Amino acid sequence: MGMDKATLQKLLAFGIERGVSDIHFEVGYPPHYRLHGELLGAIKVPPLTAGDTEAIARMILEERGTPVDFTRPFGEIDVSYALATRGRFRASIFRQRGTVGIVMRLIPINVMTIENLNLPPVLAEIADTRRGLILVTGATGNGKTTTIAAMLRYINDTRHAHIITIEDPIEFLHEPGKCMIIQREVGSDTESFKDALVAAMRQDPDVIMVGEIRDRETAATCLKAAETGHLVISAIHTPDSVSTIQRYVGLFEPDAQDVIRERLGDSLQAVVSLRLLVAKEGRRRLPAVEILRVTRTIRECIRTGGRLADIPDMIRKGRDLYSMQLFDQHLLDLVNTGLISMETAIYASSNPEELERNLRIE
Repeated sequence: MGMDKATLQKLLAFGIERGVSDIHFEVGYPPHYRLHGELLGAIKVPPLTAGDTEAIARMILEERGTPVDFTRPFGEIDVSYALATRGRFRASIFRQRGTVGIVMRLIPINVMTIENLNLPPVLAEIADTRRGLILVTGATGNGKTTTIAAMLRYINDTRHAHIITIEDPIEFLHEPGKCMIIQREVGSDTESFKDALVAAMRQDPDVIMVGEIRDRETAATCLKAAETGHLVISAIHTPDSVSTIQRYVGLFEPDAQDVIRERLGDSLQAVVSLRLLVAKEGRRRLPAVEILRVTRTIRECIRTGGRLADIPDMIRKGRDLYSMQLFDQHLLDLVNTGLISMETAIYASSNPEELERNLRIE
């Protein structure tokens, strides 16, 4: 079968109908689909040739107007790709062993609510914050983007605000609600996260969403935006609250870190960390969430660097008053309410031995 637009669209449409999360196109294999966490090969499709994957990459990049020479080495390319009104994908195009590979992640058209996603209701309260920095963290594919989109949707549904998003690439399209929303894509609408952020501060926003903090410039500009009376929401690749604070400070030069700790202590409002788990009935995935809300005591811990180790205990104790929670507290709840299995919880836990003890006590 020749790889033309109709064939590609058929393969993508099949994935959308089945509710897959990712589609893989690699030379030597038929297209593979990830469904509820499992990777499955498409049965009636022959293995793809180098020409097939190259053709797919070309079709995805067609709209961009920047040709890529696939015969020479190229960096990874991340772009969004829409299939008419049926779905959007985040496509990652890369080279491996001299051929082109593509992984496409399906992005649902409609933005889910905090409730639909089974996220803790306190996320609405966190999204109500008027200024400062909120960080959403977790490994790739654990729902950071979806969670941030749900928080923006909550703001869009509940109050009049001007929201600017800076994304690479744009994933969810926000419909006009109570808010004015400007969405800018790095690469096509603006040069870099930092440039767009600096411009955004001049565009009178209430809320700025930055797709991801990957470097010192973005981290510094986000901090500045948070200090000047904006609410900044961004994602960072870290497993939990404490490692998020360490990573943020660690993006700066060692001699600047003490000052950054103080500024972060003043600006940080919350850290929401995610791990997606397979639900007991297997047909869906549920988030386990660690939530840090920055209280006065926690501000002091962040400012003085050496006291970060006290934070997990403060989260544990801040549950009733502030709806904070450690991963293991949430995992325990999810097991006790029968949503996930004990094995799943222990596997996802930060502290498996302790979790097992607590599961026995309950």
